[in-house]
Amino acid sequence: MPELPEVEVTMRGIRPYLNHHTIKDVAFSEFKLREPFDPRLHDLRGAYVQEVERRGKYILVRTDGGTVIIHLGMTGHLKVQHEQDPRVKHDHFAFYLDDGHVIRLNDQRRFGLVRFVPPELDPMADKHLKDLGPEPLSAAFSGAYLHQALKRIKGPIKPALMNARIVVGVGNIYASESLFTAGIHPESAACAVPEEQCEKLAQIIKETLQHSIAQGGTTIRDFSGADGKPGYFVQELKVYGKAGQHCPRCGGTIEKIVQGQRSTFFCPDCQKLYQR
Repeated sequence: MPELPEVEVTMRGIRPYLNHHTIKDVAFSEFKLREPFDPRLHDLRGAYVQEVERRGKYILVRTDGGTVIIHLGMTGHLKVQHEQDPRVKHDHFAFYLDDGHVIRLNDQRRFGLVRFVPPELDPMADKHLKDLGPEPLSAAFSGAYLHQALKRIKGPIKPALMNARIVVGVGNIYASESLFTAGIHPESAACAVPEEQCEKLAQIIKETLQHSIAQGGTTIRDFSGADGKPGYFVQELKVYGKAGQHCPRCGGTIEKIVQGQRSTFFCPDCQKLYQR
């Protein structure tokens, strides 16, 4: 699944082609994604795009005729093409723009989302966005905030970091990588991690995500940005996907466990276990 850096890279890739352009047409397939397509999407014909932004793993296309909320799901990706480029299998949604460009959503498994919010409603109040926690790259996400948020959670810290109500967009890969860099065992009780370690972890999460964005995201399975180029952060992963290999810090053996049906990678020798 594309994580926050991949969604940010995609958003930055499509924004120049959408911002301050007029939507000439909107097309969607007969197949539903996570939710059926809203027929009101056709009302965006002639709408002027005011801004494209990201909230968590959602991309928002704000226009004077309403907002479109897009989630890439497991396999979705947005492509910048020209009108004459043919629609291919699994292309399920498209914006046709006034300059001849087209933004297409291709989603093989159809777990993505395209949701229309009419102009009189606040998209941030939408059911998918209203309960999201702070952005990890914002000032609101600090060590003090993280420590307070984790104090009430008795379960392990790694799934807590992936809880979008606590902080958005810290997905499986980046949670494993950040905990390794911070030296915190992923099975540590979230409420037992001291504040000074939360300070360190919050800063590492910011740095890890920012570095991945700069590298174009992580190529896991089939991710590529809007320009079709792969991300390169995968080449710098320290523990994720490296079970059985040597730890780059201490030389021990990286292990793999499953937490919340997701794979977790860590070094048992140099990541401290905090217990209640």
